[in-house]
Amino acid sequence: MQAEIITIGDEILIGQILDTNSAYIAKALNKIGVSVYQITSVQDDKTHILKSLKEAEENADIIIITGGLGPTKDDITKHTLAEYFNDTLKIDDAVLNHVKGIFAKYSPNPMSQLNVNQALVPTKASVLHNEYGTAPGMWIEHNSKIFVSLPGVPFEMKGLIDSDVIPRIQKKFKCPFIMHKTYMTYGLGESALAERIEAWEDALPKEIKLAYLPNIGKVRLRLSAKGLDKTFIMSEMDRQEKLLMPQIKDIFVGIEGFEETMEEQIGKTLTVLGQTLATAESCTGGRIAEQITSHPGASEFFKGSVVSYATQAKIDVLNISESLITEHTVVSAAVAEAMAESALKLFKSDYAIATTGNAGPTKATDKEELGTVFIAIASKTGVYSEKFNLGNLRIKVVNKAVDKALDMLQKEILKNRC
Repeated sequence: MQAEIITIGDEILIGQILDTNSAYIAKALNKIGVSVYQITSVQDDKTHILKSLKEAEENADIIIITGGLGPTKDDITKHTLAEYFNDTLKIDDAVLNHVKGIFAKYSPNPMSQLNVNQALVPTKASVLHNEYGTAPGMWIEHNSKIFVSLPGVPFEMKGLIDSDVIPRIQKKFKCPFIMHKTYMTYGLGESALAERIEAWEDALPKEIKLAYLPNIGKVRLRLSAKGLDKTFIMSEMDRQEKLLMPQIKDIFVGIEGFEETMEEQIGKTLTVLGQTLATAESCTGGRIAEQITSHPGASEFFKGSVVSYATQAKIDVLNISESLITEHTVVSAAVAEAMAESALKLFKSDYAIATTGNAGPTKATDKEELGTVFIAIASKTGVYSEKFNLGNLRIKVVNKAVDKALDMLQKEILKNRC
């Protein structure tokens, strides 16, 4: 079964906003065994939308559209859908009452005709109640295909996908079972790892596919299986894991959840262990703490962070000695380790991460090249650091440093558990 996702909006095409909706929808579909054939972003233009709808109908069984459902003149999705299906629009009383209720509760301004028009829907559509906004979702069945139109506001779209769209798809179609497992490895490059497991990979059954996901210092091996027989898929995945593990046991560090981020996995582990974490960040500017605290439940294990961006902040807040900085410079293993130890002590945590480096475009010191980052991990058993050269593009350096810091921390936690 195939699906296509169409996102509508000039703001996506000019780079004003990121299309996060497609990623969310694709993951939700993947979980129930629906493959995404194509993702398309189109302008707020009737001709362009009509063309995309026609092509999507030829390609897929399910077409999910987001965007263009607002009250203003550039929101043309409903009118375009009505034209595509040779339909007309009508006021849906339930939607209108919902919109009136929102205005009565939250808005100091009276409703305008534009707001009333939010209740217009094609006559052939089944209305999907939007609990979090005024634009309804719409479900249309046409030529044995399903068309779903959703608001572009991410939290409104997510609510409708989870509460209505996915359950309806599962009820209407017999969806295959799909399963992913991702094995994290460290210390061996992608090509060397591929050579090592080549015979195993070549012998994989047709129901299972392998993908290599390389990053700095690590390669993730993602196994994906899909089929109608859930028992067989799960059994075969277990069998393949038993065949794989002896070949990677020296570089294997853990299994990554398909939808879980590294920081979520770390958080779950620390919470189960009753342990805590703190950070002292310089070149990453608080990005590690931001990623950690973006997930619910972070307060269970995350104690806090010091963003000691300026040298003086390292001295005044983290109590790093001036003589240490003078001797080694701020971008050094010695300073990174001192920062991590200070954060560990300051927050009375079990683990601490520290980062310091030259993210660019100019260098903090002449001693180290642009892209040089030192990352330190401190725990109650000691402290260590690693030096990385992460390139010369600032955002790339910062993002890679965050990923590497989390990788190092997870590895340290796993080591201490052994």
